Amino acid sequence: MFKKILIANRGEIAVRIIRACNDLHVKSVAIYSEADRDSLHIKMADEAYKVSEEPLKGYLDPDTIIKIAKESSAEAIHPGYGFLSENADFAKKVLEAGLVFIGPSPEVIAKMGDKNQARALMSENGIPIVPGTKVLNQNTQEEIKGFADKIGYPVILKASAGGGGRGIRVVFEEKDLMDSFEACKREAKAFFKNEDIFMEKYIQNPRHIEFQILGDNYGNVIHLLERDCSIQRRHQKLLEIAPSPLMGEDLRRRMGAAAVMAAKVSGYSNAGTVEFLLDETNNFYFMEMNTRIQVEHGVTEEITGLDLVARQIRIASGELLELLQSDIKPQGFAIEARINAEDASRDFAPNPGRIIGYYPALGPFVRIDSCIYKDYVIPPHYDSMVAKVIVRASSYSLAVNKMIRALGEFKVEGIKTTTEFLLNICREKNFGRGDFDTSYIETHLQHLIPQEVKDEIFVAVANAIGFKYGLE
Repeated sequence: MFKKILIANRGEIAVRIIRACNDLHVKSVAIYSEADRDSLHIKMADEAYKVSEEPLKGYLDPDTIIKIAKESSAEAIHPGYGFLSENADFAKKVLEAGLVFIGPSPEVIAKMGDKNQARALMSENGIPIVPGTKVLNQNTQEEIKGFADKIGYPVILKASAGGGGRGIRVVFEEKDLMDSFEACKREAKAFFKNEDIFMEKYIQNPRHIEFQILGDNYGNVIHLLERDCSIQRRHQKLLEIAPSPLMGEDLRRRMGAAAVMAAKVSGYSNAGTVEFLLDETNNFYFMEMNTRIQVEHGVTEEITGLDLVARQIRIASGELLELLQSDIKPQGFAIEARINAEDASRDFAPNPGRIIGYYPALGPFVRIDSCIYKDYVIPPHYDSMVAKVIVRASSYSLAVNKMIRALGEFKVEGIKTTTEFLLNICREKNFGRGDFDTSYIETHLQHLIPQEVKDEIFVAVANAIGFKYGLE
């Protein structure tokens, strides 16, 4: 086992990794920017080093991070999620420096990070993929239009190096195709420095099902059941459920086998996620593989009793998996709600600022993964997620009820959060039945905006009418 690990991240995932290190009696090294000087992760770590005066530069600087790891005598680097976590060049530099990268090999990260290459590998090994094309950048406009006609509208354009909902455009008619293609290229270049674009058939109203995989360095791979991540807004997950409330055993067996096969044919080790689209007739299609720990790993931990971050560290240190597929059985249902510092009344605009009161939910089978505290100032430079509320119960309906109670108790004062919006989702009857797909938020949005926001809109309209007609 390692004696010391550097955590190349910030926020709640850095806190989560530090806790796993503490459980394993491993020293932790944190890094931080000037904007993060009061962050919880640097208060909790055994050591902390400033990487940059600028908010983002240090977290994206492989050489500085590796230098700090060496100088602090860390033996391994955990990348968390986001930032450099799926950067194959960073993983390679870590290994070349004589350190251990807690994750899959650089080769696997590169292979799975190229969605076009990943699709080809899955197809070659009998894993279903959505009908689509290879990279289109060298094709003429007429050829691109021909591919869309052959696939059939609607189609979806995707960045080969994309992720996090970026570099995606859905096209319903030919007249919008080339403008969408160019917009997708620009976004891909801006976010991923790679403007390669491919096209797929757009599966309408699917469920987004992902399987957690775990593999050691000796070829042993299992899956840890599925998560239903269909509750999304603009391709960003809001609530995740494990296992899926509508998954039958036969479908779980087939999809799980495909996920394990995907990991094995790619040479995968450590924790990862295989993501699928599931259509209305229970046909499933490989979408992508995430070569890192996921934000939503906590729901899998709750239903399996396994500490995934600790498992990552143990596998990276050379331990055998020592788990069989038959060992993995769900223990009830778990739901995670992502709490974002956002204002629902302003199209979910980020709402950073000082927290003047913080009251996390408590009670049996309620877990909070967070990086905030009273008087903490949320900086404006990073992702807006500030906490995850995770609950577990023996049935899906009881888990929904427990989440309603937990979100009702969870309070953050001083900033706007999405807590009330998420609470309204949990109270909605279709969600309560498990009857939803990726179009859920789009089709239910007007009923989910918090009542206080609706009241504000009503008052604003009434004031406008009064002003126009001179009313008081």
